[in-house]
Amino acid sequence: MATTSSLNGPPKMRAIGLLIVTALAALPILAILASLVIAPAGSWARLTESLLWTYILNTGGLMIMVGLLTAFIGTSTAWCVTAFEFPGRKLLSWMLILPLSAPAYIIAYFYTDLTDVYGPLQTALETIFGQKTNPYNLPNIRTLPGAALMLSLVLYPYVYLLARAAFLNQSHGTWQAARSLGLSPRAAFFRVALPAARPAIAGGLALVLMETLADFGVADFFAIPTFSTGIFRVWLAQGDKATAMKLAAIMLLIVFILIIIEAKSRQGRVDSSGKTIAQMQPISLPRFQRIIIMLGCALPVLFGFIIPVIGLTLYALSYGDNQGHSAFINYARNSFTIAAIVALIATLIAIALAYAKRSQTGPLIKYSLRLSTLGYALPGTMLAIGLLYPLGFIDQSLTRFARDTLGWQGGLLITGTAIALVYALSIRFLTVSFNSLTSGFEKIPLSMDHAARSLKATPLQLIQRVHFPLLRTSILAGAILVFIDVMRELPATLILRPFNFDTLATRVYWLAND
Repeated sequence: MATTSSLNGPPKMRAIGLLIVTALAALPILAILASLVIAPAGSWARLTESLLWTYILNTGGLMIMVGLLTAFIGTSTAWCVTAFEFPGRKLLSWMLILPLSAPAYIIAYFYTDLTDVYGPLQTALETIFGQKTNPYNLPNIRTLPGAALMLSLVLYPYVYLLARAAFLNQSHGTWQAARSLGLSPRAAFFRVALPAARPAIAGGLALVLMETLADFGVADFFAIPTFSTGIFRVWLAQGDKATAMKLAAIMLLIVFILIIIEAKSRQGRVDSSGKTIAQMQPISLPRFQRIIIMLGCALPVLFGFIIPVIGLTLYALSYGDNQGHSAFINYARNSFTIAAIVALIATLIAIALAYAKRSQTGPLIKYSLRLSTLGYALPGTMLAIGLLYPLGFIDQSLTRFARDTLGWQGGLLITGTAIALVYALSIRFLTVSFNSLTSGFEKIPLSMDHAARSLKATPLQLIQRVHFPLLRTSILAGAILVFIDVMRELPATLILRPFNFDTLATRVYWLAND
């Protein structure tokens, strides 16, 4: 009987295509690792004597604080909306995801302005209590703990989503057994529910730490020296490519450690697909406790999404950008164009990779797919630096060849255009689209393919009449997620964008700096 291996052409062609995608995705990683061997050590030695330990301590401290805050917020809110009955529980269960849509640097800009000495909050306090109010009573959030708080407000949904799914999949019988043995709800949570959900929480924390390591906007605006800001400044401000590549190599090693932690965390999860689980029913609480839990679950949504959205909307209506609507339209057009192109490319490549995974197994497919979809774990700054080095060499060679052979009089063909930016962002967000496609394919049993082939359906008919209708939602969801991620991507866009090419994200960055 024919299988889905016939969908993607001959096995050799599939393998070649997969290896090409893998090589393109691995190019920045190989360039960064090579810098450890070929880069000169003089400037690196000076950096180790001055700022390297500052980068290590600040980055490590930021990751620890963000990890603790997101673990607390995400786990506690996930448990509350799962285990307890309170007003607005169903509404808050999905609203708690909303802060994930807000870029952390936008939240940082807003709260910095809100709490500034001459900001709206301080002005309101002086209006209410008089001019005797000490303008320095409000805490300064442009510190390392302040940066951790800003990042935690938008990153806790990673932990919340995975923890809530783990709590929902826990058996009602297990919970009742713990309660029947005399354990209070609090004791049952710490001794039964939390240990069972620990792998999922660890996986969410690994994603949070990757995002924290990759952050550039918040750390740069708060003037906190981290690896991301250090790479950006060493490369662009000082022109020291070798040292920037070495810093990127250290970041890459940290990323590998986080990837291993995330992979180990998934080994402890229980797959409940296809199983019928009697989920535990929400516990009814006294009125006062219900109100406290409702307020506790509402606070992350309030400070991480609702207040910033209302405040930014009022700012936009009151002030706006003094460059006018035409400039805004230009920035928006650049952002939408890049996001649409990257979403299309990432979706098409993800479809091919998903079919490769479905049609063939083996170590080559397994490790090639893993390397091809590693981009989402790579910080944008590191990815851009890793690509500029080899792309610069390739671009100069192509431009020289085009000039000598074809009489080309223009500039660089790759790094002088948006091609390098599209390339980097496609690698960065390919994982998002691929994961969405893979989840969709997991719901289509291979027996359905076999049945269609036994009815003499061609591979094209199988795709058109079986796979596409069932995968349409997954394809669209993956493309939308990639589009949103590209719209808010900052460091890679700052480094790789062509001259005089600004997006909404870069425009916000320059306005905040000004």
